[in-house]
Amino acid sequence: MSASSQIVKLTFLIAILTAVGQMTQTMYVPSIGYMASEFLVTPAALQAVMACYLIPYGISQFVYGPLSDRLGRKPIIIVGLFIYILGTLVTLFAHGYEWFLVGSFIQGLGIGCGGAMSRTLTRDLFEGSELHKVNSLISMCVIFSPLIAPVLGGYLTESLGWRSSYMFLALFGIAVVITMMTSFKETLPVEKRRYEKVSHSYRYVLSDRRFQGYLICLVATFSGIAIFEAAAGVLLGGVLKLPATTVSLLFVLPIPGYLVGAALSSFIATKRNEKSALNVGLVAIMVGSVVVLVPGLFGETNALTLIGGATIYFLGAGILFPAATTGALSPFPYHAGTGGAVLGGMQNLGAGLATLGASLIPAPDQMPLGALMLVMSVIAMFGLIRVNHTPDSSNEMPLAY
Repeated sequence: MSASSQIVKLTFLIAILTAVGQMTQTMYVPSIGYMASEFLVTPAALQAVMACYLIPYGISQFVYGPLSDRLGRKPIIIVGLFIYILGTLVTLFAHGYEWFLVGSFIQGLGIGCGGAMSRTLTRDLFEGSELHKVNSLISMCVIFSPLIAPVLGGYLTESLGWRSSYMFLALFGIAVVITMMTSFKETLPVEKRRYEKVSHSYRYVLSDRRFQGYLICLVATFSGIAIFEAAAGVLLGGVLKLPATTVSLLFVLPIPGYLVGAALSSFIATKRNEKSALNVGLVAIMVGSVVVLVPGLFGETNALTLIGGATIYFLGAGILFPAATTGALSPFPYHAGTGGAVLGGMQNLGAGLATLGASLIPAPDQMPLGALMLVMSVIAMFGLIRVNHTPDSSNEMPLAY
């Protein structure tokens, strides 16, 4: 298989694997009002759904990553998808709010395999500028799933009821696991697998100061996105009283900003350098946060600044993610699973805790959302400062065990 064909096939497989998790995270947003009525809870309480999903999604990756360094990538992906399908069936048939949260928890526990492996598979096969280009390409492809999910969720909700969204997710999960079982070729050969202690693997990866800085940046930036996704449905549907179809359309408008950012990331890194890409992305997420924050300081909520600011933030995130992920994983060709697990796990765990905290803060307008997004931007800045003040590290050498 030619290099271009290999990239296309791998990109497709990673895209559909990642799409399962991303669609689950956002598909229910237009249905919040209907779900709240059925479960007899407030719309704001349903922000806890995203937290119950993201926290196990993050924690499980700490298990999937090191296991994949020992057992290979394919068995980890298959097992995780089966767990996800089980959780989706629980949410589909749940008739109480508590059981729905349990199903969401199991979903996150399973699809954590996709979060860890989506960052790991590319590192198995590529490095350097080629790795950055592939990561940018994959970022551009996978963004279509959260672009489609809320629109599809809104349509299904108004046509067939909110449970039809979870029926779709169950069928999609089954289709993806069949595709992975029949079409995915193992990317980690036996001779490259690691059999060291898990604690050694994590200590080795986490001891790298540049990795720590990139990790802080990624966690904070992704937390800002998750907080927006959790709060946008409440503000648009609960505060502005917009119908589900309008909420779903407005919800996806910022996402093309991420698509443009992912394309710019590789371009800027190629024409200038990776540091320039990181700086441009950082400025964008800060500007976007301020645009969301300012009207909230006057007690206002309006769709223009809410969606406009989020679009700028998503643009910056699209630039930051490929650049920071490449910078973090490049030094670890023999611990890519562990490194990918830490990045994915901490991003989703951090985002889950951030959305859980945000759900406890009253949101009569968009001020709390803008303030939290700005706080995340400042934390991301401190992460990049740590990267810039640490000498670059060379690729690790294979260790004998």
